[in-house]
Amino acid sequence: MEERPRGNDLRGKSAPWRFPFWYLVTMLALLWIWQTSLTQLTVKTIPYSDFKGHLRRGEIVEAAVKETEITGKIALNAVRAGATNAPAQSSSPATNQISDKAKGSGATNQFIFRTVRIDDPELARQMEAAGVKFIGVRPNLLSQMLVAWILPIGVMLLIWSFLSRRMGEAGQSALSIGKSKAKLVVDRSTGVTFEDVAGCEEAKFELEEVVDFLRHPTRYKSLGARIPKGVLLVGPPGTGKTLLARAVAGEARVPFFSISGSDFVEMFVGVGAARVRDMFKQAKAHAPCIVFIDELDAIGRQRGVHVGAVNDEREQTLNQLLVELDGFEPNSGVIILAATNRPEILDRALLRPGRFDRQVVVDAPDLDGREQILRVHAKNKPLAENADLRRVAQATPGFAGADLANAMNEAALLAARRKAGEITQADLEEAVEKVVAGPERKSRRLGEQEKRRVAYHETGHALVAAHSPGADPVHKISIIPRGRAALGYTLQLPADDQFLLTKEELLARIRVLLGGRAAEELVFGNVTTGAENDLERATTLARQIVAIYGMSEKLGLARVASRQGAWSASDAPMQRDCSEATAREIDVEVKELLQRAYSEAREILLRERNNLESISRKLLAVETIDRESFCQLIGARDEQKERRSAPALLTEEATNFSVHEKSPRG
Repeated sequence: MEERPRGNDLRGKSAPWRFPFWYLVTMLALLWIWQTSLTQLTVKTIPYSDFKGHLRRGEIVEAAVKETEITGKIALNAVRAGATNAPAQSSSPATNQISDKAKGSGATNQFIFRTVRIDDPELARQMEAAGVKFIGVRPNLLSQMLVAWILPIGVMLLIWSFLSRRMGEAGQSALSIGKSKAKLVVDRSTGVTFEDVAGCEEAKFELEEVVDFLRHPTRYKSLGARIPKGVLLVGPPGTGKTLLARAVAGEARVPFFSISGSDFVEMFVGVGAARVRDMFKQAKAHAPCIVFIDELDAIGRQRGVHVGAVNDEREQTLNQLLVELDGFEPNSGVIILAATNRPEILDRALLRPGRFDRQVVVDAPDLDGREQILRVHAKNKPLAENADLRRVAQATPGFAGADLANAMNEAALLAARRKAGEITQADLEEAVEKVVAGPERKSRRLGEQEKRRVAYHETGHALVAAHSPGADPVHKISIIPRGRAALGYTLQLPADDQFLLTKEELLARIRVLLGGRAAEELVFGNVTTGAENDLERATTLARQIVAIYGMSEKLGLARVASRQGAWSASDAPMQRDCSEATAREIDVEVKELLQRAYSEAREILLRERNNLESISRKLLAVETIDRESFCQLIGARDEQKERRSAPALLTEEATNFSVHEKSPRG
């Protein structure tokens, strides 16, 4: 057991004499309150005129004359020796009532009275004439001290203490503006280990070296090895970068500081740099330790010529961070973990060797990784026997760890809503659809004509996908409104994991996107606004084929546009990098691609007109058609079902999934 110095034991403890002092003050106050209350309960207050009436009738037995009041004892119907028989005067009703009762009983009735003293020079002579035994009383010293001194001084001390405390807090907050806001995990075990992190085996392997160094630093120092000072976790949102950092601290069992990049930046210039210095000072005092900076891009943005105090503050903060990472003084025992999803905007000096010289990519998980993540989040959830997490992993390509955790939580909520004791496969599939397409909107009622048009629209997507080589298989067709604006949807899921797409596969996706509009025009002879989202996505994909992927025969291999960000979505806005003449050629080529794909989709639907009618009628009757029913209706094989029966044939993960929606705006 570690023995602490005695000075630290006494520091922070109150002196032993303070507690009896407050006990004594409380005891005296309670005693004074008790005496005052008892006196008020046993003494009857009467007017001064009644007091003079009792005095004239000789009913006053004794009296104590005080500075502000007169107290004493009154005996009704008493025959006093030497008392003057004065004529009776009017008295109060209460006194008369008591006197009447006393007369009726023939007994002497006594009570203690109190009255307010009035300046009466003849009072002493009248009491002597009435034979009253009276004395003069000095004020109570305890009461006088409490009322005149202790209570006012106590109130002043309380007010002064309150004001000084508030002023001290304000001064302390003003003086501590340069203090670091990093939160220190007191318990060296953060509660998270590598067993709680799944789907990123490569990232865990890279970080195990950091953990081993923190556990056995002498092994590396004896060989002259130097552990990286900074480890940058790079990946899209929701992939578990923060969870990995906590797992590293939990495995190494060292102090863990956590702070966000935005906590450094203030409107006062120099505050961020002071907080960086204070953070590293605290970290060195707890070395070996880990400092985790989330959202590093908030202070690590590329430096340049800017105007404004905010940019000056951010750049000074970044400069101080660079100095602390690789400055003149060695920074041993402190490892910096940082996370960002925008590595392309970070300053080059921050990423050079000696600072953040190791970058760990935390990407979206593959098929096996998604299954492991689902099993981690299913540990405390009762699953039914038919729950197949492998099928859920196959149905969620492109999902990050946070998306999978949300899907498992939605499945548990759905099971609890129907008051079930277990989570079934139907709950899991419904949760995935809810995450992808949004919740069902049963309150949104469509007219018969609109519902029929939606059914043909979604059937057009499905039929074109079924007869387009390279298109993803259809997983479900539904005309139940979902989400914010979708009136129906066709869900496509890839059979295998893909990392590369050919031009034919991209053109097949465009063809499927335009199949809904082609079906509307073929059946009804006109079109609606329901294809707005399809047209937007098809145009974006066609423009990427021409301007980014270099798959255009007219433009050749030139890349004339780019997307902002390393992990931007496929439909993110593109930045043009070409002349006006080239931009016109791009527009012409995109228009030709879309027109060709639309014509091919229309030809497929003309050939499958009978299936278009039959499937649409079936969809109007049941509202939802799954993959197996759709394959039976078109007379095709369910290749995904055959793959599930032979799990050895399963391969890697697909790049994304497709949802074709019909909404009032698209």
